[in-house]
Amino acid sequence: QGLSRPMMDANTGDADGATHTPSLVGERLTTPRAAAVAGILFAALLTTAYVLLRLSVPAEIGDSSAWLADNTDRVKLALWLIPFAGIAFLWFIGVIRDRLGDLEDRFFSSVLFGSGLLFLAMTFVSAAIAGALIVAYEANPQLVVDSELYLFARATMFRISNVFGVRMAGVFMMSVGTIWFRSRTMPRWLVVITYLLAAV
Repeated sequence: QGLSRPMMDANTGDADGATHTPSLVGERLTTPRAAAVAGILFAALLTTAYVLLRLSVPAEIGDSSAWLADNTDRVKLALWLIPFAGIAFLWFIGVIRDRLGDLEDRFFSSVLFGSGLLFLAMTFVSAAIAGALIVAYEANPQLVVDSELYLFARATMFRISNVFGVRMAGVFMMSVGTIWFRSRTMPRWLVVITYLLAAV
């Protein structure tokens, strides 16, 4: 009865009086192992979408717009795949930065991140224009074919994808190749292939 109970520490509740600061944050987030296949998934999805588009949409801007009536299903499938390819691409960029860690160079990482986002944004914009063109054609085919709307939409899609988007993809590949070369996180042969494809 005469013995008093030890005072409970205000921070931790320990009876020995030791001071322990409680942890206010959880464990450090780590990249999921599944994210390692993001680059392969992006390549597979985007390649499939581009092949479907190339088989469906004529390469020439001044085409007869017959593909809107004949190949709409394949184009819709390609446009449906592109957003998922974009999500995988964002994961791929995150995997690259996580893999580098403290070896990351701020200059090349900024170029990598900026060119990657620009490429992705242009791909989405071009796909959105294509989707809008299909919707407009399904609503009023004659209006789309007879007006200047079709030619403008086709020219815009072509310029965004084949001029600006392709160049941003090249910049992305050059920057990631340089990062791999300087940090030695990838084999030399893969760096060489990346430079060659970027130049092409």
